[in-house]
Amino acid sequence: MPEDVLELPLDVTATRPILEHIANKWTVLILSVLCTQPARFNDLKRRLDGITHKALSESLKRLERNGLVSRKVLPTQPIGVEYTITPLGCSLREPFAALYSWSLANGPAMERAQRAYDTSRGTGGSEEF
Repeated sequence: MPEDVLELPLDVTATRPILEHIANKWTVLILSVLCTQPARFNDLKRRLDGITHKALSESLKRLERNGLVSRKVLPTQPIGVEYTITPLGCSLREPFAALYSWSLANGPAMERAQRAYDTSRGTGGSEEF
């Protein structure tokens, strides 16, 4: 095995449930937004282009349940809610930043690979896995 390959023990039973909670697109994006500053629900919705009200609501509840986000009811009229990233959520900043950087650096290569694959298979390119 090449020296630059990091060997990790593969404990799917232990890691799968955790990765299911933190490795979806909305979790990564919500936590990335909250890393910079707390935000109210509608502010998050505006900043996360394409997220539905339901998806944001469910994601925030899941993040709060998992200790990654805290929710504070504001004494305003009408009542407002502000979401803040917790120290546990902040601990994901470095891995998410690495993933974000990787996405920017390698996105064009993935798009080229997808086009080449679709061309070789004669597909229209609308397949997602």
